[in-house]
Amino acid sequence: MKKIYLMLLSPVVLLIIGQSCTTVPLTGRKQVNLLPESELIAMGLTNYSDFIKENPPSSDAVNSAIVKEVGNNIAAAVQKYFTDNRIESRLQGYSWEFNLVDNKEANAWCMPGGKVVVYKGILPYTSDRNGLAVVISHEIAHAVARHGNERMSQQLLAQLGGIALSEALKTKPEETRSIFLMAYGLGSQVGVLLPYSRKHELEADRLGLIFMAMAGYDPQTAISFWEKMTSSGGARTSEFLSTHPSDETRITKIREAIPEAMKYYKH
Repeated sequence: MKKIYLMLLSPVVLLIIGQSCTTVPLTGRKQVNLLPESELIAMGLTNYSDFIKENPPSSDAVNSAIVKEVGNNIAAAVQKYFTDNRIESRLQGYSWEFNLVDNKEANAWCMPGGKVVVYKGILPYTSDRNGLAVVISHEIAHAVARHGNERMSQQLLAQLGGIALSEALKTKPEETRSIFLMAYGLGSQVGVLLPYSRKHELEADRLGLIFMAMAGYDPQTAISFWEKMTSSGGARTSEFLSTHPSDETRITKIREAIPEAMKYYKH
């Protein structure tokens, strides 16, 4: 099916695809990002601002401070790694921000540009700073790996024929915004996640373990977090769990990735 689809694409579109291949840091996977990240960051900021207006940061000072502490530690570690390895341009335009919101769902997400929201409903499953680091680093991994750009590129090709984002916004604003929200896991309502692909999930798991280790959080605690999410009856309807499928295979993959992450662990 994929071969047939590619055959139907125009030579110009195929050329653009060929010129838009990038490499995901650390994993080395090749991906196609057709869209300027700066434009996606601008769209992300708009949608994030809309969400925060409707869902103001929690008045829980203690847990809000912990979310900011853990988030900023991970962001600093990611920034340092990217700078040390001369790929800091990948984070151009990022302005990190971490907020806890009073929502009973066990959920979290990160917009392109580094705007991160953690729902209070996930805190019983994170238990401590290490558990919270599992969640935040996983969401940051999706953003810096540009999974949303990759998904949106695929959707624009499939639905709008691969036209430029600026042109899509001008001629088909509602369709384009819908594609953006879906690509970044925000569905028809901001903050309601839709599933990432299995490939993206496993990659975010692996990168997230490394990022939390770089920041001084124990990646081995990821196992207990995911086991708690899957074993708790209350987690069965969790948006976070439904969009981040945690099964035996996934936990096995996380176990396999931990030795690599432990090489970066500084405690």
